[in-house]
Parts: sequence; C-alpha cells; structure tokens
Amino acid sequence: MENANLPDNIKSIWRSFADKTFFPNLESDAKADVAIIGGGITGVTTALLLKEAGYDVVLVEAMKVGAGNTGHSTGNLYIAVEEGFDTIQSKYDTETLKTVISARAEAMALIEQNVARFNIDCDLHKRSWYCYSANEENCNKIEKIYNAARDAGVAITEIAQGELPFPVAKGVKIDNQAQFNPLAYTQQLAVAIDGESCRIYENSPVTAIEEQDGMQFVRTPQGSVSAKYLVHATHTPKGVFLDFHSLLGTYREYGIAAKLNSGDYPDGTFWGYYNNNERFSVRTYEHEGEKRIIVVGQPHEVGQKRDNNENIARLEEFLHQHFDVREVTNRWGGQHYKSADVLPYIGRRSADSNVLVATGFSTDGLTYGTLSAMIIRDELFEKETEYTKLFSAARHNPLKAAGNVIKENAINAVELIKGYVFKHGNAQDVAAGEGKVIDSDGRKLAVYREEGGDLRACSAICTHLGCVVSWNSAEKTWDCPCHASRFDVDGCIIEGPALIPLEKVEVEGK
Repeated sequence: MENANLPDNIKSIWRSFADKTFFPNLESDAKADVAIIGGGITGVTTALLLKEAGYDVVLVEAMKVGAGNTGHSTGNLYIAVEEGFDTIQSKYDTETLKTVISARAEAMALIEQNVARFNIDCDLHKRSWYCYSANEENCNKIEKIYNAARDAGVAITEIAQGELPFPVAKGVKIDNQAQFNPLAYTQQLAVAIDGESCRIYENSPVTAIEEQDGMQFVRTPQGSVSAKYLVHATHTPKGVFLDFHSLLGTYREYGIAAKLNSGDYPDGTFWGYYNNNERFSVRTYEHEGEKRIIVVGQPHEVGQKRDNNENIARLEEFLHQHFDVREVTNRWGGQHYKSADVLPYIGRRSADSNVLVATGFSTDGLTYGTLSAMIIRDELFEKETEYTKLFSAARHNPLKAAGNVIKENAINAVELIKGYVFKHGNAQDVAAGEGKVIDSDGRKLAVYREEGGDLRACSAICTHLGCVVSWNSAEKTWDCPCHASRFDVDGCIIEGPALIPLEKVEVEGK
C-alpha cells in the first residue's frame, strides 16, 4: 500500500521547525499487551503512560509520528474550550465545568512535566489567553464566558481598551496558559520512549482490524499486531464505528503563518469574534529568534465546501487588515471532530470492551489528547475517577446530544444521496491542477489533472461507507462529506475512518 502524499505548498508552520523521525516500518508480526493506532500526541502520550504502568505497547502510525492533526494544529495550550465555558455550564452545570477545567489543567501540567523530564526542545512558553469581541454584536458572548469562568473559580479578568492589537468592544484574559510546537514535542517524546516495552512503527497504515478469541488483531501491509487491548488514537476511530461516527460533526479549519515587516508581533493567544459569526485565532511563534504570526480559522464541514481556497484567502485578508505583512510562509489545514454533547468521548467503547477510543476533541485536541492518555491508563487499571466518568466513551446523553445527532445524520444522508443523484461532467472538463468527480460508464470517478496535462483517477466512492468524495481545491485532496475520510490524488488514505484506499482506474482523454 502506498503512503499518501500532500502538495508542497500545503505545509504547517510546525513542519518548518521540527526534525524528521526515522522509526522502522512494521515488517513482521508483533505481540503486545496494548496496540495503539495513531502516532500523534494522543497515541504517543498513551504509549508513555502505559509503558510506565507496566504494559508492553506497540504503536503503529500510517505516516510519520505527529504528521496528522497534531502537526496541523494551533500549538496552543489552555483551559478554555472552543464552545466556551458558558456552553458547558448551560448544557451541564457549574460543577461539570469545574471538572473540565481541572482536567485540562492537569493535561497541560503533564505536557510541561514531560518537556522538563525528557529535555524536549519544543519552544514551550507561558502566554496569556485573550478572548474578545470586535463589535457590539458578540459582547454578550464574552460576558457569558466571563461569568461562567468566574462561577468556576477561574482567575479571569476583563481587559482595558487599547490593551490588544485589535479593535475590541469587550474582552477578557486568563494568564499562565501556554504555547509550543506540538510536532516537535510529539516527535521527541516518541524518541524518548521507544525501545523496551514500547515499540513504535511508522509508515504502517492499518488495513484491517479483527477480534478473535478475546484478542485484537491490527493488520498492516507487512505485519500484524496482536494484543489484548486496542486504542484508537486516530482522532476518529478507524473502521466502522457507527456508535461514534453518527455522533461526530466533522470540520476542516485552516491556518497561515507569515513574517511581518515590523517586529511588532503580538504576545499571547487571541480569540476574536467578528461579524457574521467569524472567529479568528491569532498567536506568535518564535524559534531561535525567528518569528512568525499565525492566524487560524474559517472552519467548514468536511467535503462540503465548493472552493476551499476562499477560506485561506480570507485568513490572508484578515492578516493584512491588522498587520504589516511581509510574506505568507505557510498555509495548511487541520481536521477536528465535534461530539454531540460538547465533551469528548474517551475510554472503553462499552463497559466490558477491550477497545478504547479518544475522539470528539473539537479544536481542543492537544490538551484533550493528553488527557485521553491519562483516562485510558486509569480505565485499563479499572480506576474510576471523576474524569473517567465525565468523559466516558460509553456514555449516552440523549437530551444533551439530540439536536446535533439529528443534524449530522441528516447531513450525511443528504450527502450520500446527492453524490449519486447529481450528474457530473467528463475528463475533458478537468482543468490543470484541479480535480473533479465525473461520470464514466456508470461509475463515479475522482479525476485529477496534473499541471502537465496527465490525468490521475480513482473511484470516487469512499471505501468507508460508500459516499461520493468531493474535491478539496486548497489542499488538493479528495474528502468524504459523510464521515471525513480524506485521500490524496492517487486515492491513498490521508486520514479518517477508511481502511482501504480508493481504487485506482485508468481514464482516457487529455
């Protein structure tokens, strides 16, 4: 099986300032107590904690350690959550909000401890977190966030006019949050723990998962891992997990990094609410004296955006409006999964299952991914804590989740039908550097035309559950609008629940 390839013009800031890893491929069968799928911050931290707890661990990563969503994230660490403190308080209660904040603070502390303990060079720095409204329209949201945080005992303060490098109608601040390079952190942590009782394999995509006689079998192209326990640390479980995939909203969001003409880079992490429900996240990253400003935003549901380039263009427009930009150096996209009841699903798939998952992090994955490792360790020891109970993957909250469940499954049904009903063009309609789904002899084909004119084609039917993929123009990928599997132009899997690549086909025409 070939590994996925991404275009050179889509490269996160973290990939520009991190080394490469060189773990071996899995080339023979292996046995372990625990098999972990996924080499991002969730999988690697889980491997660390389980190794130290006495388990023998094998971790398999489809590409390179940290190359997935960890390497395409914001690099921010904070107790805040994307939906806002007020949303958790209103959907649950203040005590639940306190537990969420405590859990996220403990996860951040573990990252800081690991950096010191393993001497990890990942540019970890304490920074303040700011949340503001640029207009009167969203001041009520800021007020709600402030009040909920105060109710939960958070040391949050209101900011004065002129304190931020943006127009501010109302804003708040929490000190002692953090920023780091998540790719460098995850890579170096993996290097530190690889060896006895923890074996890490890269370029080993999972092609099948089976359970036999109480054992979990993870198949890759050249070898299999057998283990009593299996951890899905892949942002969304691999394979068919309708009990989770039907609960998750799937989104892509974009980031850019740039050099400024002046040295006036803002110090902090800034969440800004603007007109038409737009929100932008801004921060500065510094590595060995070299600085970049980062802007993240413009989310949309996976596979359901006609022109993704518009999203990145909007980020660049925002950046130029507020800063003296010399050049944009990096552009990238990241993926996140929202749970139906705003809290992630972490732990055993069901009460008596030996399969454990960690998903539904929304855009808060670096902290929740680290928390997942702590919860999974406790679950394997059958240690019940306030965190294992609150974030349980086996929970069912119909009243808190109903609206989102109905919405996401309705979207999936519409996308499934739409992909088959709508008629598409032919290969001659595909412009150079672009992709398009076409109809050919009764089949839906995903066709990409190289800049030189040659065509590359594969089946347009997602191998997960049969939806028709869509073209992502910004990242030059085929994205499934139903459950967010993503493929490169040759059909190789980039991410998502799919286990099998898109079938390659030959097409005629220039």
